[in-house]
Amino acid sequence: MPTNVRRKDRELSIESATKLLAEGEYGVLSTAGPDEQAYGIPLNYVYKKNCLYFHCALEGHKLDNIRANNKVSFCVVGRARVLPEKFTTVYESAIAFGTASEVQGSERHDALLSIIEKYSPDFMEEGKKFIAKYFDKTTVIKIAVNHITGKARK
Repeated sequence: MPTNVRRKDRELSIESATKLLAEGEYGVLSTAGPDEQAYGIPLNYVYKKNCLYFHCALEGHKLDNIRANNKVSFCVVGRARVLPEKFTTVYESAIAFGTASEVQGSERHDALLSIIEKYSPDFMEEGKKFIAKYFDKTTVIKIAVNHITGKARK
């Protein structure tokens, strides 16, 4: 079960944490497999309608883990800057907790379009052709978010 932020003075509002999730460039997906070994992997994603979407190959470690245990977390770090003279870091981060599942049909296609729109907005027509070419070679995973926490030191 997700925990709350210990340092309440650094806790982000749900709105701020959600904004960070929506605007982040990449995040780290954390899973645990059948062997209970933790596994974290950075990846591109899109956040929409309280869900995170990402694409990957048709097989691999993260998919094996998700199929064995669909409870995951996803961490996004926004601005961060080390202040060496103060022995600290200025940062902002958000963690989403939820359940991961593979999506099909129009939801899958819409998720891929949203990823193109986020990362390559000036190349939508080329992106649509790219999606069509690799559609059958791509898995799309949705994380239905059930809890979000955020923290910042400003």
